[in-house]
Amino acid sequence: MFVESLLMILAILVMLVFTSILIFFIGRYFKHLGFEVCYVRNFTDVDDKIIARSTELGEDPISLSRRYCEEFCQDMVTLNCLSPTEEPKVSEHMPQIIDMIEKILNNGYAYNVDGDVYFNVEKFPEYGKLSSRGLEDNRAGERVAVDSRKKNPADFALWKSTKPGEPFWESPWGPGRPGWHIECSAMSAAYLGYSFDIHGGGIDLVFPHHENEIAQSCAACSKSDISVWMHNGFVNIDSVKMSKSLGNFFTIRQVVDVYHPLALRYFLMSAHYRSPMNYSNIHLESASDRVYYIYETLHECESLLNQHDQTVRKDSVPSDTLSIIDSLYDVFLTSMSDDLHTPVVLAGLSDPLKSVNDLLHTRKGKKQQFRIESLAALKKSIGDVLTVLGLMPSSYYEVLQQLKEKALARANLTEDEILKKIEERDAARIQKEYAKSDAIRKDLADVGIALMDSPNGTAWRPTIPIPLQEQL
Repeated sequence: MFVESLLMILAILVMLVFTSILIFFIGRYFKHLGFEVCYVRNFTDVDDKIIARSTELGEDPISLSRRYCEEFCQDMVTLNCLSPTEEPKVSEHMPQIIDMIEKILNNGYAYNVDGDVYFNVEKFPEYGKLSSRGLEDNRAGERVAVDSRKKNPADFALWKSTKPGEPFWESPWGPGRPGWHIECSAMSAAYLGYSFDIHGGGIDLVFPHHENEIAQSCAACSKSDISVWMHNGFVNIDSVKMSKSLGNFFTIRQVVDVYHPLALRYFLMSAHYRSPMNYSNIHLESASDRVYYIYETLHECESLLNQHDQTVRKDSVPSDTLSIIDSLYDVFLTSMSDDLHTPVVLAGLSDPLKSVNDLLHTRKGKKQQFRIESLAALKKSIGDVLTVLGLMPSSYYEVLQQLKEKALARANLTEDEILKKIEERDAARIQKEYAKSDAIRKDLADVGIALMDSPNGTAWRPTIPIPLQEQL
């Protein structure tokens, strides 16, 4: 069995918002393929911005970082993300960091200036190979700080001498703390070795962070090698990158207060991970509507199957149903293996779900031979795909109720108020006041509540508010 070593570098600064989209599904997929996965997610809990923020709040920087790390981990649980195999923190790995810096110095790739240790980029001819940038592209004052003590403006800090009021650790070069880039290289080497399979992160980390990681890791160990670098696109708001500095961000908790976590997860997987995503209420409403449809279909299917013997023989499933199932599995494996094309996989669920609904509700479907066997086989195949995507709930019914509660909150209505509106509409229809009946239905649809008439009466379900539907 091969060993897939996955490294997702996630820097915790002041607040984490929509981290690497890759962590939502990549580990699950490799495990599905039968690989043994070592997934390392490290936390930067020593950083310039953290120190500045802790000073502002009058809080110990390590304590501040720990609190945000814990909140981030809870957010990942909320979004149904798998826990990492290892979760190292910078503050707990100073010996490893110092050891790597010493190796880089001894190999002639760095220099010490008054207790600050800098990497000498001119000593590493391959610098820029990941980002395709040359040293002439690095202008002082833009990507790097201007420091006359540097041999080259692009040289970056491996160790920073202590400043008043900052946390520090003892080192061969005096008290200080590590630079950002060296932290990640040292922790990845500690848990994965100098050569591993996949390193991931946001596209904004390609340069200088990941470029510097390559340089310093290779300087410490000539056999250092990472097989694949994977970078996800930004989450944008109105086509502008979501970021704390711009103030145009939402925290995960703010979003899941309004929309179900599985709807947010679906939204984040509805675009290819390398593509930018445009966050908007329209897209979250659309994702919420879609997951409601998926779980409602599977819940109705499950309810019917529970009334029947679920022992199914493969040769008792009709060929047309088997064809739909085979097509789903083929789309799933082909698309996920082709650079994790999750949007294609999600689209591939449409035909199986439609077949389930036809078998459940249409006259022709209800009369189909081996109907129950077909439903059981379709439900299993859809569930298999949802499980790998991390979209499989523990209970369809519970999630449907939660989705309805979120919709009620967005509509600023209670279920009793909706039931009263249904009674008013029923009375209007009896009185043949069809204009009033239609108005009640439209008013509810405008705020995302759809009324569904059937021989058994009128029920309601969440839907995309009409004003937003018109913008799709």
